[in-house]
Amino acid sequence: MPDSPLAHTVASLQPRARTELAELVAFKSVADPAQFPRSECEAAAEWVAGALRSEGFTDVALLDTPDGTRSVYGFLPGPAGAPTVLLYAHYDVQPPLDESAWISPPFELTERDGRWYGRGAADCKGGLIMHLTALRALKEHGGVPVNVKVIVEGSEEQGTGGLEQYAEAHPELLTADTIVIGDTGNFRVGLPTVTATLRGMTLVRVQVETLEGNLHSGQFGGAAPDALAALIRILDSLRAEDGSAVVDGLEADASWEGLQYAEEEFRKDAKVLDGVELTGSGTVADRVWARPAVTVLGIDCPPVVGATPSVQAGARALVSLRIPPGTDAVKASELLTAHLEKAAPWGARVTVEQIGQGQPFRADTDSPAYASMAEAMREAYDGTEMQTSGMGGSIPLCNTLAALYPQAEILLIGLSEPEAQIHAVNESVSPEELERLSLAEALFLQRYARQYEAAGS
Repeated sequence: MPDSPLAHTVASLQPRARTELAELVAFKSVADPAQFPRSECEAAAEWVAGALRSEGFTDVALLDTPDGTRSVYGFLPGPAGAPTVLLYAHYDVQPPLDESAWISPPFELTERDGRWYGRGAADCKGGLIMHLTALRALKEHGGVPVNVKVIVEGSEEQGTGGLEQYAEAHPELLTADTIVIGDTGNFRVGLPTVTATLRGMTLVRVQVETLEGNLHSGQFGGAAPDALAALIRILDSLRAEDGSAVVDGLEADASWEGLQYAEEEFRKDAKVLDGVELTGSGTVADRVWARPAVTVLGIDCPPVVGATPSVQAGARALVSLRIPPGTDAVKASELLTAHLEKAAPWGARVTVEQIGQGQPFRADTDSPAYASMAEAMREAYDGTEMQTSGMGGSIPLCNTLAALYPQAEILLIGLSEPEAQIHAVNESVSPEELERLSLAEALFLQRYARQYEAAGS
């Protein structure tokens, strides 16, 4: 860390950051009432609202969004004539998956081997703590030099679009000169990175039906059409022999220009087992940032334990398709649906239901705010130059904000570097990254305010 008064203040705030992150992680705020009570998300939203009020935010509001979740909004007024910066994070999290596979409880922040473990520690409850720490540090060094809006989403991980719809219905609410999305991450620990592109996504549930009811596999197997077997064939059609995504009519040969992802580094980050090949073709950066990727997220069928000798009458799967910038999510959804229906064998009945959708995003990295962020990150990371990368994940709100506020500069930073293992078991955050990025954000707000004032004078 640099030796400066602001850096020392950020460092002194780290114990508080850990305490508050532990409080936030304790909420089982998965935005799916079928898995966790809605009250967990509501309690997390109330915690966020209380934190904003305690920092002097005005107009703090719990926004009831059309998908049935709540986002939290607050406004912190700055000096007269100052620009407005919108800071984004989300408090909802992915489900913990197999809790028995966690070394420590998923909803209990636990320090181990120099990292803090817990669901949402990096994605993205830590992002909110990053924002709060940066603002608190600035208050001790002359005050926050810009107007600040904070929006903390309650259903980002579900992809149900509640905040996007709310923003479109209330376009004046989130208007800003610059938007900092705190939901991505450095290319790796210690390498300051802004994210230039995000893949969009479409999420569908495919249902396959072949019989009026299950049948005895000995009596009817061999002639009776098996819905589970039909589903397996349909899902297999979504990949080529090398594992590349295949959706009829969807281009899948783009190349990534810029920072590259070495295969050995990717294998280590992804924890690929020895002897297992990577899927797809082209460079790793091509595959994870510039091309579509299809993933079967889950299958409803009888578990092995308790299974009976039956031909299955029905089966279903949840399928995610990630799409790169330049591809329209609506068109991709139509192509995916048509592909799934066409791939059905034996005349099996296939129903495809749209669950979630988000457009891909490409940032303008030549905008003035990026110059301020590059300077801030260089100082926070002791002279290391800021890098620009892509990210295979999706943040649907980005395109909504870009469409609503075309003049706003949008920057994407965050705590989800590869070691964080977001969306997997044993998610964690690096305390050092939290400290450095909190400092970088504080420095950015100072530099951006000066840049804005100079441009207007």
